[in-house]
Amino acid sequence: MQLIMKKVLLTASLIFAGLTSGNAQEFQLGAKAGINFASITGDNTSDITPITEFPSFGLVAEIPFSEKLSFQPELMYSAQGFDTNDDLVSLNYLTIPLMTKYYVTKGLSIEAGPQFGYLLSAKQEDNDVDDNFNSIDFGVNFGLGYKLENGLNFGARYNLGLSNINDADELDDKNRNGVFQIYVGFFFW
Repeated sequence: MQLIMKKVLLTASLIFAGLTSGNAQEFQLGAKAGINFASITGDNTSDITPITEFPSFGLVAEIPFSEKLSFQPELMYSAQGFDTNDDLVSLNYLTIPLMTKYYVTKGLSIEAGPQFGYLLSAKQEDNDVDDNFNSIDFGVNFGLGYKLENGLNFGARYNLGLSNINDADELDDKNRNGVFQIYVGFFFW
């Protein structure tokens, strides 16, 4: 799993490095932060309740392909998890969303794309439960965003988990992350 994570980080680094060598007039680099409303879906989730996790933050790049279409890779820390019978499970990920943005009108965009995640830590109350969860997560994002001319931007996004996050030997359940995120960001370059 460490080899996979190294490959994911290397790929993300190459994407950011490649984008920064492009035309500075078109390329934008920024940061964003938000709040997550997270839960899990799948087998035996009737006693699962969503949780609100803060923060979600990281670096964002945007490079336009045309006036209406652009590519937005991100490198984010994402606090996620779920609550079961008043027992909080916190899952913290390093995520790499690779978003395609289509500007419907000036400033307003719809976005979609895959997301790769690497589990940094898993805690149930104060106990480490990393061994119960897969270290790699995969999903797809859908969202809306609005960017002002001064670089300030904000939006909402849903991450639909596609991979099973469970890795416990005694669990046959298949569960996936589900995260709704509200964010604000700023393109500073």
